[in-house]
Amino acid sequence: MTFEPHIAWRYLFSKKGHNAINIVSGISAAAVAVVTAAMICVLSVMNGFGALVEHMFSEFDAPLLVVPSEGQTLRTDTAPIASLYAREDIEVISMQLEQTALIRYKDHQLPARVLGVDDLFTKTAHIDSIISDGFYSVWDGAWDRTVLGRGLAAQIGMNAHFTGALHLYAPERTGRINMMRPDLSLHHEYAFIAGTFAVNQIEYDNEMLLVSLPLAQRLFGYDSLTATALRIQPKRGQNTASRVQTEIAKLLGPGYKVLNRYEQQADFFRILRIEKWLTVLLLVFILLIASFNIIGSLSMLIIDKREDIQILSHLGADERMIRRVFLLEGWLISLCGTVVGIVLGVALCLFQQHFGWLKLGSGEEYIISAYPVLVQWADVLLIAVIVLALGFAAALYPAKKMNVS
Repeated sequence: MTFEPHIAWRYLFSKKGHNAINIVSGISAAAVAVVTAAMICVLSVMNGFGALVEHMFSEFDAPLLVVPSEGQTLRTDTAPIASLYAREDIEVISMQLEQTALIRYKDHQLPARVLGVDDLFTKTAHIDSIISDGFYSVWDGAWDRTVLGRGLAAQIGMNAHFTGALHLYAPERTGRINMMRPDLSLHHEYAFIAGTFAVNQIEYDNEMLLVSLPLAQRLFGYDSLTATALRIQPKRGQNTASRVQTEIAKLLGPGYKVLNRYEQQADFFRILRIEKWLTVLLLVFILLIASFNIIGSLSMLIIDKREDIQILSHLGADERMIRRVFLLEGWLISLCGTVVGIVLGVALCLFQQHFGWLKLGSGEEYIISAYPVLVQWADVLLIAVIVLALGFAAALYPAKKMNVS
């Protein structure tokens, strides 16, 4: 250990002339530790909620989704799309057609997002795991069936055990509307409910219903080769989804967009990231206030060690060397608080992750019973860098302003 760190380390633990200096130094380190632990805990909880919602979306969303760059629909008989079916790294390509229609059951009616899916839909979504009542079926061999979001079923007044038909209406895409009989300008289809699903996200549970792709194509006036998107399941164990996404995007060209699960829910994850970093900024501001304790304790230490400074100066230590001693002293206070805070924060997160001591509540309104926690070591490293940087900046001011002579 060189001269400056050795002296700074001794000053950190040695007895001071005034006991108040020890108390203030301890409070400084404790404040840094508490804020550091709080930052780790808060970010880990936010990561936990993000991972939870990501898992919910992944039960329904396809690993990759091909959509047109312009317009609402794409043709599956074009050369770029046809080339996807020849790729060996793609396991399943499923067609879907999604648009808004009016649905009616008895005296209840409201607009809803109708998603028409083909027989391969179940290979790109874990639909069976999110069925909350009844079963999944959009065609039983004789009748069209539908699976509604749980909230949408409640709004329309249906459940999986009702036998009445759900009626669907959509306006003609082409032609003129007969103002005398506007009902004649509507496509009408009907389907019988098979079950309800719950993704625990409003945009799915309260707005969407699944029907067969042929029914959706008839309802919205499209032929069998038209879809709004292609759901793609890459083969497992060969290429990663990101690599397949990049290759498909190059193959299809600028006329199409290939979206992964994050990009399919871009708005949600963007808001989640903004909330996360706003929380970090708020905690950094609290840490900045706590760092003023380091300025106070270091200033008191400089006054207390006035005789030692004179001795070091007579022994040949120059002004720059003495300033570095007290700069390192202040930084060591921050370092001790950082280490303790990281250990405490990670320990609390791991205990919560394994034992779930902090409960959200009980009942059906909660998806999980305890706060979800996910410790990401990149966040821990970032927090450590921020805390140590602020600690160094706090120690720099009194070290620069000290009078060595």
